[in-house]
Amino acid sequence: MSVFRPRAPRTALLLAGCLLGLGAGAGPAAAVSVPGPVGGDRLLVEVKEDGGSVTRYELRCHPAGGDHPDAEAACARLDEVTVWGRDTFAPVAPDAICTMQYGGPRTAHVSGEWAGRPVDTTFTRANGCEIARWDRLVPLLPAQDGAGTGAA
Repeated sequence: MSVFRPRAPRTALLLAGCLLGLGAGAGPAAAVSVPGPVGGDRLLVEVKEDGGSVTRYELRCHPAGGDHPDAEAACARLDEVTVWGRDTFAPVAPDAICTMQYGGPRTAHVSGEWAGRPVDTTFTRANGCEIARWDRLVPLLPAQDGAGTGAA
């Protein structure tokens, strides 16, 4: 007759010992830096106001740069809303039910590359869904003032 001896306690101890051994000697000197994306995370933004005036700027991230008025905050916001495997700049779904509110005539076109994906999309403030989509990316896109005139 054989005796059953559970292996779980021994396996757990062995695993813990290995993990502690791997961590021994690892400190700030052993840190590994991971390089950022090469040549990616660059967006061109074009905002058209009601009167037809157009503002253009470039945003580069990792590290933040370009002539965007607040590159660091825009990059931080994009990093915050980016979920790998999903399109950060996806349009509003065609079957979305949106409030019938108008956020003004301002439009924006964003093109370039973000998180390894090409970007070529337009933003409007034509209804509640489009307004929310725009506002989700402030400060990449300029914030609306309370009167909806576009001045920030």
